Amino acid sequence: MNTRTSALDTLVFGVDVQSGDVRGDAPSYALVAFDGEHIDRDVVSHRKLRRLIEREEPALVATDNMYELAPDKDALVGFLRELPDETRLVQVTGAERPEPLSRVASRHGVPYDKKPMAEAEAAARLAAGNVGHEVSAFTDTTEVKVSRGRSTGKGGWSEDRYTRRIHGAVRKRAREIESDLDGAGLDYEKDATEKYGGLSNAVFRVEGRPEDIPVSNRRSGDVRVEVERQRRDGIEFEPLAKRRDHVLVGIDPGTTTAVAVADLDGTVLDVWSTRTADTAEVIEWIIERGRPVVVAADVEPMPETVEKIRRSFDAAGWIPSSDLPVDDKLHRTREFDYDNDHERDAMAAALCAFDDHEDQFDRIAEKVPPSIDRGEVTARVVAGEDSVETALAALSEDEEPEEEETEHAPRELTAEEKRIKQLESQVQRLEDHVDELEDTVERKEGRIGQLKGDLEKARSEERKEVRERREVSRLERENRRLERELDERDERIEELEGKLERLKQLWKLDHSNFADVSEKKAGLTPVKPVEKFTRDAIEDAHESFGLASDDVVYLRDASGAGRSTAERLVEVEPKVVLTGAGGLSEVADRVLFENEIPVGPADDVTIQEVDELAVAREREVEAVIDDWAERAEERRKERKAEQLDQLISEHRAERKYGSSGASG
Repeated sequence: MNTRTSALDTLVFGVDVQSGDVRGDAPSYALVAFDGEHIDRDVVSHRKLRRLIEREEPALVATDNMYELAPDKDALVGFLRELPDETRLVQVTGAERPEPLSRVASRHGVPYDKKPMAEAEAAARLAAGNVGHEVSAFTDTTEVKVSRGRSTGKGGWSEDRYTRRIHGAVRKRAREIESDLDGAGLDYEKDATEKYGGLSNAVFRVEGRPEDIPVSNRRSGDVRVEVERQRRDGIEFEPLAKRRDHVLVGIDPGTTTAVAVADLDGTVLDVWSTRTADTAEVIEWIIERGRPVVVAADVEPMPETVEKIRRSFDAAGWIPSSDLPVDDKLHRTREFDYDNDHERDAMAAALCAFDDHEDQFDRIAEKVPPSIDRGEVTARVVAGEDSVETALAALSEDEEPEEEETEHAPRELTAEEKRIKQLESQVQRLEDHVDELEDTVERKEGRIGQLKGDLEKARSEERKEVRERREVSRLERENRRLERELDERDERIEELEGKLERLKQLWKLDHSNFADVSEKKAGLTPVKPVEKFTRDAIEDAHESFGLASDDVVYLRDASGAGRSTAERLVEVEPKVVLTGAGGLSEVADRVLFENEIPVGPADDVTIQEVDELAVAREREVEAVIDDWAERAEERRKERKAEQLDQLISEHRAERKYGSSGASG
C-alpha cells in the first residue's frame, strides 16, 4: 500500500473479511486504499492490517460491520484505543441497526459486488463521500496522568531524600504540562495528590482529543506520563455528514469559474475559483458548504450554467437589472479578500443578492421563534414561495417531538467521573435539543437523496453528450484520414502508370526484335544500375529488373567488394562493368580481369537514368570496351614479362647456390 497526494486530501481504508473469521484463527481481509483518485488493493492478515493502519494513519477505516474487526465489544474498544489519533472507524451501513451494504451502495450510486474486495471498495467510496457513522467508545475528554516512575523505596541515598526527589520531579513535570495546556488554550480540570517533597501524582482532565493536546506518553526516570481518552459507557455512533446551514451563492461562469458563499447575515464564508472543474464538481463544492437559498449572477440575463446549478438546488435565482459595474463590485467587496477578478465578481453577486433580500430576511427572522430553524423558514419563503405563517405551520407539524422513554442501566462512576455526574442535568437538556435537530436532519435526508439522484441524472446526460461528441469527432477524423489516403493512392497510381510506360520503353530498347523500336532509339543500349558493389545490392537489382548475360552493369559505388562479390558479378556475365564513385578493390579487379569482364569508368559514358533503369549511347559503351581490351592486352604483356623476370631470377639463384655447394 502506498500513500499519495490525493484529491480528497485524505486516505480512506475500506475493509472486508476475505476468509476466515475474527473469532477463529488467522482471518484475512480484503483491503482497499482510496484517496479520491487512485485505488490500491491487497489481501492482508489482521496483524498486517493493524500495522498498515498504524503506519499510513488513514483518516477513515471503513467497514460494513464493525464486528468483522473485533470479536466482541471489549476487543472493539481495544481496537479503537490502538487507532492513530487522526484515524476514525466508520460503519458505512448505519448505526445500531445497519442496512445491507448493497442497499446503501445503490442509494448513493456506488458500484457494488458481493466479492470481498468489491465490498471493501464500496465501503471506502461511501466513507469518502461522508456516508456512514463514526464508531466511538471514547469521549472528547482526555485524561493526562503524571505519576511516579519508580518506587520510593531505598535508592542509593537515604529514603527521605530519595522520596523527596521523586515527588519533586512529579511536581515539576505537572507544572510543565499545566503550562503547555494553558499555552494551547485548552480547558481542563486538575486533581493532584500532595506528598512529602512534592506530588505523588497529578491528573488533568482535558476537553479535547489526544491529537489536540501537546502532551504524549512518556516515561523517563522518576516520572511517568500517560495520556488516555476517557471511555464511554458503551459504543456510540456519530453520523459523518454534518448539518449544513442555508447560504447565498454567487457564481461567475466562464473559462475560469468562481463561486462565493455567504450566510444569511451577509458574511462571506468561502470563495473559490477553478479552470478545470466541471459543473458537477462546482455543485459538490457548494454542497459541502451549505444549502443554497439564492443562487446569483452578476450579469443579466442569468448564464445557462448558473441557471443549471440553481435548478439543481431548487433555489431562488437573482440577477441585477443590468450588468453590475466594476466600480460597484469593487465597492461591495472591499471588506473581503479574493485572489482574482472572477472571485470578486462571484462575491459581488452573492452580496448584492443579500442586499436585495436583506429586508425580507429581517422580517422572517422577527417572526421565527427561537425553537425553529430560521434558515429552513427562509428557504421555504424565498425559494419555495411560502408565506412565513405557512412555513412555520409546516415545520411545527413536522417537528412535534415523540415522547420516548429510554431506560439506561445504572452506571458505576469512577473518582475521575464525579465532575461529569454534576453536569448530567445540563447534558440531558442539550440531548433533548440534539434530538430535535436530528429529526430535522432526517427529514432533509430525503431531499438530499432526491437532489443527488437529479445530480447523477444530469451527470449521466452530460457524459452521454460528451461521448456522442467524441464519437462524431472520431468519425470525422477517420473520414478525413481515409480521404487523404485515397488522394495519396490516386497520386501513387498516376506515378506508377508513368513509371510503367517508361519501363515499357526501356524494355523495348533491350529487345531488338521489336518492330516498333524507333530509329531515334536505335543507337541506345540499356544500362542496369547497381547501388553498391555488394552481394545484397546485386541480388536487389536482379530481383527488381533482372541481370542477364551481355548486360551493361553500372556500379554506382564500386569500392569495397571482395572475391565472393566479384565472383557473383562474374556469374551474370555482363558485357561491360561501368564503375562510378570509389575504385575497385585489388581483389575484385583481379577476379574481373581473370574472367575477361571488361571494366571502365562510368564518366566516359553519357548515362541517362529513368527511375531504377538507365540508357547510354551504344558507341560510347563500345569505346569503353575497346579501351579496356587495349589495357588488358598491355596488362597481359606486363604479367608475362614479370613472370619471365621471375623465372630468370630463380634460375640465377639456383646456379649461384649450386656452385657454392660444389666448392665446399
